Amino acid sequence: MDVFFYLIPVVIMSVIAFMAYGVLRRWLRIRRAWNSGLTAEARCLKAFTTVSKGAGDHSSVHTTIHHVYEFSTHDGRSIRFEEEGGPLTTVEGDFVTVHYTDGPNVVATAHAPGERVKHAAAGLGILAFLGVAFAFCVFFMVTYHQFSTDPSFPTP
Repeated sequence: MDVFFYLIPVVIMSVIAFMAYGVLRRWLRIRRAWNSGLTAEARCLKAFTTVSKGAGDHSSVHTTIHHVYEFSTHDGRSIRFEEEGGPLTTVEGDFVTVHYTDGPNVVATAHAPGERVKHAAAGLGILAFLGVAFAFCVFFMVTYHQFSTDPSFPTP
């Protein structure tokens, strides 16, 4: 029975670590595109939304806008990518400036570098929340271990 008080927090901590890795990976990819100095004019091929509903009958609905862009790199390769969270005013056929990295795996973003503070704040907020949840799991395991090894602690 004691193993569950260690196993469940470890599983939760693993999920938290995976989520934090995803947040950091996305932030570093976008930052690398911004810092590359390479820009191109891209055309919005498609704009669509996805709707997700939380659990329960009375939960809120979350709508995310997605854009599909296509552009040509400086060496003539045609790149098509999808990005979420863009401006609602960008519609099919619009031209936008994209920042991209060079190399075999092109990373591109249509988000403007002026949004760095917004992206950094969002990423840090998510990482802080995940850090608190991770710390709580560690605290729970340490506290349970202290109480479970204490001979004066009543056990059933």
